[in-house]
Order: sequence, then structure tokens, then C-alpha cells
Amino acid sequence: MSGSWVLSGLIALPLIGALLILALRGTSEATLNNARWIALWTTAITFILSLVAWGRFNPGEPGFQLVEQRDWFSHAISYKLGVDGISMPFVLLTTFLMPICIAASWTSIQSRVKEYLICFLALETLMIGVFEALDLVLFYLFFEGGLIPMFLIIGVWGGKRRVYAAFKFFLYTLTGSLLMLLAIMAMYWTAGTTDIEALLRFHFPASMQTWLWLAFFASFAVKMPMWPVHTWLPDAHVEAPTAGSVILAGILLKMGGYGFIRFSLPMFPAASLDFAPLIYALSIIAIIYTSLVALVQEDMKKLIAYSSVAHMGFVTMGLFAGNTQGLQGAVYQMVSHGLVSGALFLCVGVVYDRMHTRDIAAYGGLVHRMPRYAAAFMVFTLANVGLPGTSGFIGEFLTLIGAFQANAWVALLATTGVILSACYALYLYRRVIFGVLDKPSLAAIADLNTREIAILAPLFVLVLYYGIHPQPIIDASAASIDSLLKGVGQALAVAKTAAL
Repeated sequence: MSGSWVLSGLIALPLIGALLILALRGTSEATLNNARWIALWTTAITFILSLVAWGRFNPGEPGFQLVEQRDWFSHAISYKLGVDGISMPFVLLTTFLMPICIAASWTSIQSRVKEYLICFLALETLMIGVFEALDLVLFYLFFEGGLIPMFLIIGVWGGKRRVYAAFKFFLYTLTGSLLMLLAIMAMYWTAGTTDIEALLRFHFPASMQTWLWLAFFASFAVKMPMWPVHTWLPDAHVEAPTAGSVILAGILLKMGGYGFIRFSLPMFPAASLDFAPLIYALSIIAIIYTSLVALVQEDMKKLIAYSSVAHMGFVTMGLFAGNTQGLQGAVYQMVSHGLVSGALFLCVGVVYDRMHTRDIAAYGGLVHRMPRYAAAFMVFTLANVGLPGTSGFIGEFLTLIGAFQANAWVALLATTGVILSACYALYLYRRVIFGVLDKPSLAAIADLNTREIAILAPLFVLVLYYGIHPQPIIDASAASIDSLLKGVGQALAVAKTAAL
């Protein structure tokens, strides 16, 4: 195997932890605690290894780095891994959120604990593989493989309608991805390879790009999710356990945006240009419509789920603006949303563990009993709104700048989503945190404990740090985004010359 071992290590470590948990015998409390500690240490070591990978990574180089490659089968499909400035932030985000999810599940999950932890560790391997894969077939296997553990997490450990939500999630995402599989086969027959680096240099005919773009769009649009194929998301979020919602919003939704920026834009540039107005229209509808839907929700999780659809609208708008600010804003917004939405779902989980309800009407006046919780929830709510000084502002601002350069009307309409996000987010915060503490069930509710503070503190710090100092994320992706846009420009020039 050529190259470094560190990327394979990131994929293998969670599986090793899962095997160790699988080897544990018995269901005593001591055994279950051992399983929890194994999962926590495994995810923590994986995060440390991802920092090692970041230490070896040079953000100034636009190409793929830390590349590993080995022949797999048919001498055409290879086990090939690598990262660039676009994928590396998502690898770090994945490994950062996983220990938090394990810690958040410490007391809330009491049934089939070992199986639950094994599902999460397997999911971590598959999610990291999506962002590291440099072979199209390998990418597809990781991309689709992640459905299985997430399906189990929702279907086994979810709420009352968990089976319905799990099957809806599975069928929506699988149906879209089957079209992508057909496109991958067509790309192999045309280009003779599934190597992503080679495919990025290959110029597909303009007529073929249209059908390939639509096939990939079917998969990535569902995964993001874009309007109108977003309806599986609120159900999945409401029924999933807290940690499942964190991973769903923090990582799995980002795979759609990552797919657009890794495949659709650079491999099918002519089709991306042709379909940009469609993406703008769907993005604007998502931003405005789902924000209005969020305003009338009575379930905290469902409100945050609809807000995620709205925020992903900014991402798709920025991606297809086709300029530096739009792409940088989209990447930044995805990373920021992973931190902010994950933190918001953790905040909902805190009160749900105490009261076993997510109804907004069941709360009110929590600031009197939970001042630490109120402070943390306030910062994450304001970041979700996009307040300057939080990470949420940077991504939205850059995507709006990028959209304005491409189409001023798109940016103007999208800006209304910023206003609407303030309406639903602050409305939620006021009803839950402020007011009179007059409900007897809340009289003895306890503030954040040490474990919960330890879970929320890293997210709290990063949301504020990246809001004040956004340069690390922007610098990490700058060279790769510039290279991508240069390649797109060259490909469009080649296509225009061929048309003449």
C-alpha cells in the first residue's frame, strides 16, 4: 500500500472498538459500563488520530493528500483513500462529534446497550469512509452502508413511531441512491475507471452530463435533504434518540452537500450551470417555506429539523453560485451547522431526559431553575439565527455574498430566511426559557450536571471561536476550492470550444 496509513487507521479504529464490545459477555451493569468506556475511548482515540492526519495535512496544497491505494478487484476498482481541503474538515467534524454522542447516550440508553454502541462505531467507520474515498465504487459502498446502522438506531432505540420513521428514512435515501449507482456504471463504461482523481480530469459529453447530473442529484438532494424530498427528515429526527439526531443533523445531512461539491460541480460542470436556476428555486423554497413550517411546530425536535432544511438551502444556493465566496460559505455553513444543530439537539435531549416530553408547551421559565442551561441554549440559538460573533453568521454571510454575485434576486429572497430564522428560533427560546415557572412538574427540574457540561462545553467554545476567528476553516478549504473552480472553468471552456 502506498502513502500513509493514517486514513485507513481512522476507518479501522471504530471497527476494532466494535469488535471489542462484541467480545464482551453478559448483560450486567459492569459489562455495559465496560462497553460504554470502550466506545468512548475508541471514539476519543479516533479523534486524536484525525488530529494527527490534520497535522500531516498541508492546506496550501490543492490536491489530495495522505493518499493510500491498493488494487481491489477487476483491476479497475481500487481501495483508494485521500483527503483534500474540502473533505478534511468533515473528517474532523465526524470524529469530534462521535465521543460527544457516546457520552450523551451514557444514561439515556438502557436497553441493548452493546448493540447500540456497535451501531454507532460502525456508523463512524462508514461516515469517515465517505469523506476519504477516492474510488467511486468505494464511495458508494460507504455512502449506502451508513443507511444500515442509522436505520437500526432509529428503528430500535427511537420513539413510538420509530419503525415508520426508520423505513421512511431508508426508502427515501435508498431510492435516490439507486439512480446514482446506474450513473456510476455509465461513468465506468464511458471513462474506463472509477478512480475519482481520474474522473475529475475526464470530460464527459454535454448530453451525457445532463443525465449523470440528474442521477447524482436524486441521491444528494434526498440526503441533504432539499425541498420537496425533505419529508423524511422531521420524522427521523423526532423518533431518533438524541445522539442519533446529532449525527443525522451533524454529519449525514452534509454528505449530500459534499457529494455536490465533490462530484456534480467538477465532473458535470455544464449540467451544473444549466441546472443552477433549478437549484436556486428549490433553495429559496426550502429557506422560506420550511422556516414558515418551523414557526408553527409544537415539538422542539421537529422545529429544529425544519430549521436544518432551511439552513441546507443556504448551502445549495452557495454551492451552485459557482464562485469562491459561495463555495467557501457552503463548506463553512456545513461545518458550522454540524456544530450548532448537534448542540441544539443535545439541549433538547437534556430536558427530554428529565421530563420525557419535547412539547414546547410543557416548558416555560426554565431560566429560574436552569441558568447554566439557559445560557448554553441561548448561544446555540443565536448561532442558529446567524448572529455576528457566532459561527452561524460566517457561513450564511458568505453564501449570500456568493449568491448576490450570481443573481441578486436569489440573495434578496434568501435574506428573508435570516429574518424568519430569528422568528422561529427566538420564539422557541422565549417559550421554553423565559416566562413564569408555573408548571408544578418543572418545580424541581435540575440544571446541567457535570457530564452534560462536559458534553456541551466543547461545542460552546467552538461555536464562539469560529464565529470570531473563521480563518482556520476558510484557509483549510481555500486552495482546494480555487482548484475546483479553475477546473470547472477549463471544462466549460473545452465544452464551449467543442460546441463550436
